[in-house]
Amino acid sequence: MVQMIATKAEFDSIVAGDKLVVVDFTASWCGPCQMIAPIFAQLAETYGDVVFVKVDLAETYGDVVFVKVDVDANEETAAACEISAMPTFQYYKGGAKVDELVGASKEGLEGKIKALM
Repeated sequence: MVQMIATKAEFDSIVAGDKLVVVDFTASWCGPCQMIAPIFAQLAETYGDVVFVKVDLAETYGDVVFVKVDVDANEETAAACEISAMPTFQYYKGGAKVDELVGASKEGLEGKIKALM
């Protein structure tokens, strides 16, 4: 399951860990964001070693975390991460951003996960 990150403090706490964290910066009104959302969720299930985050909660799966950030609900985090287009996926390890992908590309999203694991 992918959680939404609600605050900048929560975001900072999640990305500070040793695991690879994949952050999906999204918006409810963004068509490409809605298109890629089920793929992001599927990748979270497939790559149990990565953390996938949506900025609104984060759930840890093995060594990778997947989370999401709603840019409208969590403007502070979106601004701090310099998000100017959605969807934007940022990859973090040890508190540092190690890569970024702009756009709804399953191949690009998964390719970067594999390269960074």
